Amino acid sequence: MSEKIDQIVEDLKTLTLLEASELVSKIEETFGVDASAAVGGGVIMAAAPVAEEAVEEQTEFDLMLDEVPADKKISVLKVVRGLTGLGLKEAKELVEAAPTKVQTGLAKEAAEDGKKQIEAAGAKASLK
Repeated sequence: MSEKIDQIVEDLKTLTLLEASELVSKIEETFGVDASAAVGGGVIMAAAPVAEEAVEEQTEFDLMLDEVPADKKISVLKVVRGLTGLGLKEAKELVEAAPTKVQTGLAKEAAEDGKKQIEAAGAKASLK
């Protein structure tokens, strides 16, 4: 890299999160670009990761049961019982109440796994 680029990178390392966020906004405004869509390239790529730290990443997810086709109700009921540990009556009420929350406060992997299981059984699910 050139000395000029090295100096810019060193200067970027000293920025606070607020300053980095302001820098990203100024670059977007000046050059008419969107840093969140940046795939490659100089300063924007170097500044974007710093700004992203300011936005807190979601760590807990709610698993939602959005829609259950009538012909898939039994298989979805079995999956919901497996995920929640509910009894037959409670799980049936939950499935019939769709759209509804199946589980709350899940880690991303667990929520995605539950969603895949519900969708494999024939229902529609989402994460919130």
